[in-house]
Amino acid sequence: MKKPVVLTGIKSTGTPHLGNYIGAIKPALQMADAVNNQGIYFIADYHALNSVQDPFRFRTYTYEIAATWLALGLDPDKVIFYKQSDVPELLELHWILSCVAPKGLMNRAHAYKAAVERNKAEGLEKDHGVNMGLYSYPILMAADILLFQSDKIPVGKDQIQHVEYARDLAEYFNRTFGETFKLPEYVIQKETELLPGLDGRKMSKSYGNTISLFEEPSALKKLINKIKTDSTAPSEPKDPKNSTLFQLYKEFASIEEVHLLCERYRNGIGWGEVKQEVFVVIDRELTAARQKYKELLENRDLIDHILEDGALKARALARVHLAKIKKSIGL
Repeated sequence: MKKPVVLTGIKSTGTPHLGNYIGAIKPALQMADAVNNQGIYFIADYHALNSVQDPFRFRTYTYEIAATWLALGLDPDKVIFYKQSDVPELLELHWILSCVAPKGLMNRAHAYKAAVERNKAEGLEKDHGVNMGLYSYPILMAADILLFQSDKIPVGKDQIQHVEYARDLAEYFNRTFGETFKLPEYVIQKETELLPGLDGRKMSKSYGNTISLFEEPSALKKLINKIKTDSTAPSEPKDPKNSTLFQLYKEFASIEEVHLLCERYRNGIGWGEVKQEVFVVIDRELTAARQKYKELLENRDLIDHILEDGALKARALARVHLAKIKKSIGL
């Protein structure tokens, strides 16, 4: 029996932040460690192109994402790790899937709907500033998933729709041309909510409320100190479930440490003390990875070699699967 295929990727639209790590990278790395899985991990640089159109930033973000995965423990000898743009078979499948994708389904995609709503609120034409890369984003993501007959897709909760769209397009194709694609399933950490940012909203580059994953200690401490809290006095009991700081803390602390801080919340603790505890566990857990990340960015030739090797492996699989897909449609 073939190993289940676990596939995930991150857009190279900016320096990785803690939300990326908690929502996607951490669960994906945990699944990569499972000996019964075939791990496929990629940098979604073509996805980034609809919003990052400065060549220098585009290249820089790609290297930063690659260095992040590798610094946090992804082993390119055990998984397939590549850049999306190095696998042209994905764009062939993108077009094939576009020909069975209902426009109405694309109209309901979260990113497109959000852009339309923003334009309406600002009194602009509904499609102002919307390029076809943004509009057809879910189709390319479906190609990412379906080309490798993926079984499991680790995602953050806000990305579930993309996996559902991949299933929808697979079903449309299978009904039209016969059973060809597997139906992938998303995998999320049940205990992990969308990680709040500095202002309490979802941590997102678009909100400017992120904490970069590999911030230097002094900058990390300053950013943690900026996290909004309420006006409860230090001696008053606090609810850890409603605390952005506690959500951050539990992702980096041990089980014993989480229990102890939870008790301190209930007995009363000052927000300054909590912020110090959050800083300590995050800095502790990321110190080694931060150093490796720096070393990798100083050796881009090594990153290029790793990604090129991964692309060869990915294309070997992609060509086989794409040939079967094309045969299904009569090519």
